Amino acid sequence: MLAPTGRDGHAGFLLVAPVALRGAMVDQTRPCSSSATPVTSVTSAAVPTPESVQPTNRPTIQSTHRPTIQSTIQPTTLADDEAVVFVDGVPRRYQGLDPDTDYDLDGVVFRTLPRRGELLCRVTTVNDVHFGETLCGELDWFPDGPVFSVADGETPYPEVMNRGAVAEMAAIGPDAVVVKGDLTSHGTEEEYEQFLAAYVPTFGDRLHHVRGNHDAYHGQTFADHAPLSIELPGVRLAVIDTVLPGRSGGQVSSAMLAWLDELAQRDDDRPLLVFGHHPVWDVTSGSRDDVFGVNPDDSKRLVELVARRPAIVGYFAGHTHRNRVQRFASTAGVPWVEVACVKDFPGTWAEYRVFDGGILQVHHRISTPEALAWSERTKVMFSGLYEQYAFGASSERNFEIRHRPR
Repeated sequence: MLAPTGRDGHAGFLLVAPVALRGAMVDQTRPCSSSATPVTSVTSAAVPTPESVQPTNRPTIQSTHRPTIQSTIQPTTLADDEAVVFVDGVPRRYQGLDPDTDYDLDGVVFRTLPRRGELLCRVTTVNDVHFGETLCGELDWFPDGPVFSVADGETPYPEVMNRGAVAEMAAIGPDAVVVKGDLTSHGTEEEYEQFLAAYVPTFGDRLHHVRGNHDAYHGQTFADHAPLSIELPGVRLAVIDTVLPGRSGGQVSSAMLAWLDELAQRDDDRPLLVFGHHPVWDVTSGSRDDVFGVNPDDSKRLVELVARRPAIVGYFAGHTHRNRVQRFASTAGVPWVEVACVKDFPGTWAEYRVFDGGILQVHHRISTPEALAWSERTKVMFSGLYEQYAFGASSERNFEIRHRPR
């Protein structure tokens, strides 16, 4: 497997065995030092039309016109009323499902998420959108590739992927949209303006964004307006700035923690979801090596804050380009979440369905034909290890976020 190893202030990977990618994706702004790395130029290609299946009221449906899928395939999207499975890069959608119900659909076995009360609002998020990036999978310490780019004259792939994300999020009418950093690849004002041009016309004042490490490598100050809070029916959102300017890793400053502590003590019953760019360090780890997110001391302080403030029911980050959930005994069932990136495989946006009695995280894979054509190609990055690393388990993509006793 690949495990992270620190290097020159950036995280890297140590090749242990060619099984799975366990470390965190790293800074891709520096030029590749190996001329042997193959660069694959990709032209946009249409993918087959997705199949949409409306199930009957039977708990098990077997198709008579297509082969049964292997039972190891799990839904990419799983909600209280729908599931989406990808077969050979083609989405198969099952809609109109009952909540909290077991299904066996074409050999794919799963249980829908619960629906606890009335739907109060929806929030969508993206991260690691990387406007301005032109080479995908380029790492100077990993020369084996493959590295991907688009052909001359083709639309840059960050535009393709973000266009698809914007269209799909807009289709569900979210009450708020949060972009959790790495808005740009090289941290230029021009790239930031590309981000704003892609998102602001559609979402207007529903859009809230914060910077990531790529946006502040060279002293830039755009998108540094966090912390900020967003009040919505049934939920409160907190967006924090975790950036250490000029560094890949992150922090949660004393001022940021004090602000969050005050917000978590507001006198109402709304749960609080916290969003930032960097994930927390594993506070149960005995080692401080290979830290790629928030530094260990600040991670411990943030976890301690959440442990004593039951209003906070989850922390949601990006940065690592993977779907992953950590849970710590001190914070009970609170999920500490990493969500995969927009710019390449799997091409992710996340939805939060806020109900009276709980919240669901629902993972979506950007499914416009052009986006799928690109993300299907990039899943073989890093000698084929990237797909397993980035995709994560179904339970790390789609899950319930429970209210905590107060």
